Amino acid sequence: MSTAEQERDAQRERARPLAPEDRREAILCSVLPLIKEHGREVSTRELAEAAGVAEGTLFRAFGDKETLLEAAVAKLLDPLPLITGLRSIDVDLPLEQKLNDILFHLRARMTGIFRIMAALGIRGRPPVTPETGYWIQVVAELLAPHADELSVPPETVAYWLRMQAFASTLPTFNTPYEFTTDELARLVTSGVVRREGKDLT
Repeated sequence: MSTAEQERDAQRERARPLAPEDRREAILCSVLPLIKEHGREVSTRELAEAAGVAEGTLFRAFGDKETLLEAAVAKLLDPLPLITGLRSIDVDLPLEQKLNDILFHLRARMTGIFRIMAALGIRGRPPVTPETGYWIQVVAELLAPHADELSVPPETVAYWLRMQAFASTLPTFNTPYEFTTDELARLVTSGVVRREGKDLT
């Protein structure tokens, strides 16, 4: 195949229209940062520009702006990215490093959720899906090899980590001292009581 023919095939591939669901997904990925920043004040023109499409395409994909915002919230609340992140943690890591990495992913998720809820003026508890609690099982599997090192079941550790991630992500509880993920992980592993021959400062 000649170079010209290859270029024409590549152009045809690029020009191939996306399936409706793929287009919606592409638009959502493009506009989420804008929604987090501006909330409901963002215009459909700004959303269309961020997605690289015409406003008409935006309306065909979602119907109206409110439906798009609802889809954006649903996407952000989707637990799959969190589960994928947790599954990327090396099972052979030491316990302390695993706890640190788990907290990192939990705090990142909490930050994203609180940011978009604040931007869109959403009050109360985020919606719960059937998959919301599945990450607990993933964390339990990660911690299972360290059962002999733990004073409580792995599932309990998962809930403790979630509580820390939640509280440390809220500005009210993270001011004026901003906790680091490493400090929070160390709190779980070592607590606050000084042990003989061990300095926790």
